[in-house]
Amino acid sequence: MRKKAGQMSDRSANRKIAFFGGSFDPVHSGHIEIAKVLLNEFDLDVFVFVPAFHAPHKREFEPASPYHRFAMLALATDGMEDIGISTIELEDPDSPYTIETMEKVKVKFPDTEIFFVIGADSWMEITTWRLWEDVLTSTNIIVVTRPGVEIAFSHVTDEIRERIVDLRGRRKTGGAAYDSAGEDPDDSDRSLSIYITDSVNANVSATALRKSIRDSEDGWTKLVPAPAARHIVKYGLYR
Repeated sequence: MRKKAGQMSDRSANRKIAFFGGSFDPVHSGHIEIAKVLLNEFDLDVFVFVPAFHAPHKREFEPASPYHRFAMLALATDGMEDIGISTIELEDPDSPYTIETMEKVKVKFPDTEIFFVIGADSWMEITTWRLWEDVLTSTNIIVVTRPGVEIAFSHVTDEIRERIVDLRGRRKTGGAAYDSAGEDPDDSDRSLSIYITDSVNANVSATALRKSIRDSEDGWTKLVPAPAARHIVKYGLYR
């Protein structure tokens, strides 16, 4: 299937690929906006969604089946040639942790500049993740802020804080987002960084969406890509 990231390995050398992990339960307009904006902001070649089989920090929550979540992502991104979907976590539910996924990705794409995308909520909870310091130092990280969610840095170590490049308030006018921070995107010796960006102004919550669907509220379909919304209705998801 074209949209699996594993099929990009033969043409990944010297490319820039971002991986965005999550439940995507359901995928919504905010997720798609993140993909489109970061493709431009960081001059990425490919943006890859990585749906989790079951997020380790959400064990008390029973998500929609992997089949449905993958299907909704595929429907939502159909025709978007620079956006892919990886089944790396769906195919190995016994290795659910981000650090494990990162290591697999680095092996599969050895000559690729890799970015891992997380949201503001995940950033604020990052110290609860398994081997969280390794997560933040294994690849470039892009933290996408969300309106109403505080971004702080006191909860991470000095070593981690030194890696932070705050791009908030800056907009790309040409070239890579690094340029806005005075960094050279072609500098092979550049340290791995943690980029904080407010370029995406989406404030859509999957939790609120599921509640709206369950309560038969109007308007939720405007927050979900139309093909994915039709899938939700067809299969009666979140009811």
